[in-house]
Amino acid sequence: MDYGNQTLVMEFVFVGLTNHFQHQVVLFVIFLLVYLVTLLGNLGMVTLIWMDSRLHTPMYFFLSHLSLWMSVPLLKSHLFLWLCCSVMVFCQCVVTECFLLASMAYDRYMAICKPLLYALVMSQQVCVQLVLGPYAMGLISAMTHTVFAFRLPYCGSNIINHFFCDLLPVFSLACADTQANKFLLFIVAGAVGVLTGVTILVSYTYIVMAISRIRSADGRRKAFSTCSSHLTSVSILYGTLFFIYVRPSSSFSLDINKVVSVFYTAVIPMLNPLIYSLRNKEVKNSFRRACQRKKFSYG
Repeated sequence: MDYGNQTLVMEFVFVGLTNHFQHQVVLFVIFLLVYLVTLLGNLGMVTLIWMDSRLHTPMYFFLSHLSLWMSVPLLKSHLFLWLCCSVMVFCQCVVTECFLLASMAYDRYMAICKPLLYALVMSQQVCVQLVLGPYAMGLISAMTHTVFAFRLPYCGSNIINHFFCDLLPVFSLACADTQANKFLLFIVAGAVGVLTGVTILVSYTYIVMAISRIRSADGRRKAFSTCSSHLTSVSILYGTLFFIYVRPSSSFSLDINKVVSVFYTAVIPMLNPLIYSLRNKEVKNSFRRACQRKKFSYG
């Protein structure tokens, strides 16, 4: 396609959240603290699970990978942002997280609805497959969007109204028809959302039915307590993604999306260890045992 004398854009510049220096300093301090808490919390969760043999169960195996995945992309994303403008990191993060949450929902379904078959079905091999699957799906989705996004010609402005290469802000800079790319985004996002969402919804439908058949109130409470943290994570992530990608186009605003994106790129990873530690008695007990062992070793 001929674009005349227009110069093709070879690099992009991020607008960020604000152009005011004082605001930038404040935001730098805030995000630095958020990232430190996120890394310490998620890597601490991974370490705790790997060190405590009592947490070597499928449920915590999935949680360790979810925590690891939420902490490592923080480092990878900054490397990519310094080297190139890539949508790959963030696409992979979101898709992988959705599929990991679906795997965790299936694990809870087997534990509560099929307890006699749980140890047999949720073998080590199955658990590894349910973790590798989300990684593979995230990589395929990210590579697909990245390849198609950067095959578009960019010959106008190189200013991205965002703080990372989200797809919609990148598409807005292309000097060609992006309907095919947006349709691909809709298809892939829809497929991921429907597949993982249906898996989670069906799993919890059966879980609620199984819990309702438990006669004692204490038994129902204990059964539901094993799912409450996971349900909280699902509600926060899917609610945020729904707001950004599913709301009517008439209400579309890159500035609003930019602010909301802060929530699922920075706040959700920070909340993950808090959700699974404050609401989980086994994790809290494991943390106490770890502290006692450290105290005795120094004593």
